[in-house]
Amino acid sequence: MKTATKITVALALAAAGLAQMGITGMAWADTNPPLAALGPPPVPPDNPMTPEKVELGKMLFFDTRLSGDASVGCSTCHEPKQGWGFSDDISRGYPGTKHWRNSQTVVNSAYYNKLFWVGAAKSLEAQAPGAAKGAVAGNGESDMMETRLHFIPEYRERFKAVFGDIQPKLSNAWKAIAAFERTLVQTDTPFDRFMNGESGALSEEAKRGKALFEGKANCIECHNGALFSDQKYYNIGLSRSERWLTDAFAQITFRYEQYAKGVTEEMYRTIKDDAGLYYRTKEKSDKGKFRTPSLRYTVYTAPYMHNGAFFDLREVVEFYNEGGGENEFDTKTKLLKELNMDDDEIDDLVAFLESLSGPEIKVKTPKLPEYAPLPPVN
Repeated sequence: MKTATKITVALALAAAGLAQMGITGMAWADTNPPLAALGPPPVPPDNPMTPEKVELGKMLFFDTRLSGDASVGCSTCHEPKQGWGFSDDISRGYPGTKHWRNSQTVVNSAYYNKLFWVGAAKSLEAQAPGAAKGAVAGNGESDMMETRLHFIPEYRERFKAVFGDIQPKLSNAWKAIAAFERTLVQTDTPFDRFMNGESGALSEEAKRGKALFEGKANCIECHNGALFSDQKYYNIGLSRSERWLTDAFAQITFRYEQYAKGVTEEMYRTIKDDAGLYYRTKEKSDKGKFRTPSLRYTVYTAPYMHNGAFFDLREVVEFYNEGGGENEFDTKTKLLKELNMDDDEIDDLVAFLESLSGPEIKVKTPKLPEYAPLPPVN
């Protein structure tokens, strides 16, 4: 059978099967992935997990020497006690600067197909250097960061044992950090237990909230599947961060980012809101769009949204209940509309959102190895 014929037959069989479930025509193509319990995270074949690699990655995650002036590290903006994010509206910046977006949690980031708010990194291995070398984040230089690793005997030993490096390679540091981050997953939530057959895992309030989530509130349109994210990009009408109005450093950062991302002179001089995905695609239709975040672990990760606009889940639900907001871009998604939920329904929906978080993920901060002179070369 020719390939084209096989594809035609497969599609016909799929359509027939879906028709038995009441999904006919092309409607099946628009069906949202159902909510589901979360399974183990994917692991890339070129960076397999080992306990030794994870332990090394944990040390490097907390080590501030992987930055420009050795004062900030992954854990600086992704604090375990702050939801593995940062509990201010905008993340910390490199000393002498301000950041310009909210710090996302690392928990469950292993499931994303792209990282950062606008998908700027294709993997955790690519995200780590993007943050460590970002001008308003880590501001690190590759040669300096790698040289520091060479002057730490314990790292020389660990990199040799894990990767076979004669001297630690910075590229392998990012792999180790990514391996550690893949252990920061949470699958033991009331929702997951409910989906795995434990009917009493959700309260009656949360069950009503689940029905709203999948029905009247239509949250499932974007927050679907096991991750509670379609990993697509939308403009929901969020306006600028309040900091842009009063904080001089934040204003400087915002203008710097326009310059760094190559906007037109006219846009540089006039833009007031974060253009989001547009900075990567330069498509006008992408202005103001950001990736749908997962709703898992959100009990611990306030504030919410790319600009940290809301500090509790009820505020988020009320924002959507009102049909979203307004910003300077004409790309706001047509999916948003007033939901007309009453206070009791909002309470139920919040209860369901809270069921997507389980026990707080805590780790003991590792003791970091010290510098020592390089051994003589024989």
